[in-house]
Amino acid sequence: MTARPLFLVALIALAACHKAEAPPPGANTPRAVPFAAVVRQPLGTGIDVSGRLVAREEAAVSSQLSGYLVARVAVDQDALVRAGQPLAYLDETLLRSDIAQNRAAVAQSRVAAEKADQEASRVSALDHTGVLSDEAIAQRRLAARTAQAQVDQSQAQLSAQLVRQGLMVVRAPVAGRVLTRTVRPGDVASPSTVMFTLARDDRSELDAEIPEELLGAVHAGDHARVRLASGRWVEGIVRLVAAQVDAQTRLGRARILLPIDREIRPGGYARAEMPGPPVPVLAVPEAAVSYDGNGASVTVIEAGDKVRRVPVKTGRRGGGMIELTQGPQAGARVLTGSQDFVLDGETVQPVAKGR
Repeated sequence: MTARPLFLVALIALAACHKAEAPPPGANTPRAVPFAAVVRQPLGTGIDVSGRLVAREEAAVSSQLSGYLVARVAVDQDALVRAGQPLAYLDETLLRSDIAQNRAAVAQSRVAAEKADQEASRVSALDHTGVLSDEAIAQRRLAARTAQAQVDQSQAQLSAQLVRQGLMVVRAPVAGRVLTRTVRPGDVASPSTVMFTLARDDRSELDAEIPEELLGAVHAGDHARVRLASGRWVEGIVRLVAAQVDAQTRLGRARILLPIDREIRPGGYARAEMPGPPVPVLAVPEAAVSYDGNGASVTVIEAGDKVRRVPVKTGRRGGGMIELTQGPQAGARVLTGSQDFVLDGETVQPVAKGR
């Protein structure tokens, strides 16, 4: 009697084991996921561009003289200067000595010229008298003219030194803000060495890069809103549009003139919005784009309804859609939900969005 109940208990335990290992109903059914297609459609009501902040016009300042030491620097970076304001002074010790020598040479040549002129005047009344030969008279007159030419030469050399003395002060050629200063006291001046760069009139521009297909929608005189690194917006005006497109990047350029503002510093980065017609772009619903530490991505449904995560780059937004500047092509199916619950290579059951 004892063996029979033990046999029944074993059968019940075996049946329970098989029941626990049996797959639950629907375990092999793919997960239902919503999707939408990548479409090309007009998006946005303007043109978004970016670029580098640059000076409206830069002025490079260097000395016109060579070989003189810099005695003193009068301004530093970020200083506002007037046109003609001294920026640096050169050591004119040796030049003053040269000027003194030239002044003495001028005085000597004038004395010699006066003497030669007097001798020429004394013989002027002896023409055709036979007292002096015509050749001797001509020589004295020639000597007087030669002495006067020597005076002119000495005076020219003195004038050149006086001009040089005026150039010992390096002055600002235009009014503006000092962007860079590379000169130090003790440096040797040279026309080939830039001492300062100035932003003329302290005006800056955004050197915006514009895709070739949008370049025709941008014109000189258009208004633009420029967003600075701080997040603040300023108003600008398109000053010019470049006449050519870069053959490598296929980007054109436009210069957007900005107001005088201490927060606008050449070399910085800024974005701009300009009015323009809606542009056809590749777009997906905003819900299709996921973000993580690696950036933006979409989950694409490939052949056999298998999914794969694809990195993307996004652009403008509007009407619940977002532009894909880099990613899958038009017609590709992308998940609009459940992206975080599927793995690469997993088979899913696509359900069109809106059903």
